[in-house]
Amino acid sequence: MVQLETQRLIMRQWCDDDIKPFAAMNQDARIMEFFPFVLNGEESAQMIEIFCERMQQPGFLYLPVIEKATGSFIGMVNLTPVAFEAHFTPAFEIGWRLAFDFWGKGYATEAAKGLIEYGFSELNLGEIVSFTVIGNKRSSAVMERLGMTYEGEFDHPGLPPENPLRRHALYQIIRAL
Repeated sequence: MVQLETQRLIMRQWCDDDIKPFAAMNQDARIMEFFPFVLNGEESAQMIEIFCERMQQPGFLYLPVIEKATGSFIGMVNLTPVAFEAHFTPAFEIGWRLAFDFWGKGYATEAAKGLIEYGFSELNLGEIVSFTVIGNKRSSAVMERLGMTYEGEFDHPGLPPENPLRRHALYQIIRAL
């Protein structure tokens, strides 16, 4: 099982203590602003079960992020194959979601950077993508701080045409040789 550490963070396997703070995060409208809907406690617990099942397959990482100084659950980070077909697939996607109290501290960038380094060094990936809803300036800023380059826009095929969250910005980082 994968466990990663950065200067301030630990990314590890899920445990029962993660369910409650993960559910609280998924019920916070500020955090879920650019997602199609918020999740209730049961849906969040089911999502963790799905994460754990998928992590049994090579190349799927959904890791809780823990603040070293306090031991607090602060969010999650993932590195997974993109689950839909698009002009840039097949590809691996880096993503993150942090509890509101931990925004603005550089934790999303730090966690994602650690997982990108793992993807390049341990999974031997040549490139990693990330995408977000147009208008999600916070996530776009994290992508840029990670050294990712803007590659254009696309319509997320998992959302219907009338959904205002359908249009996404695509970013990419290529492994240095």
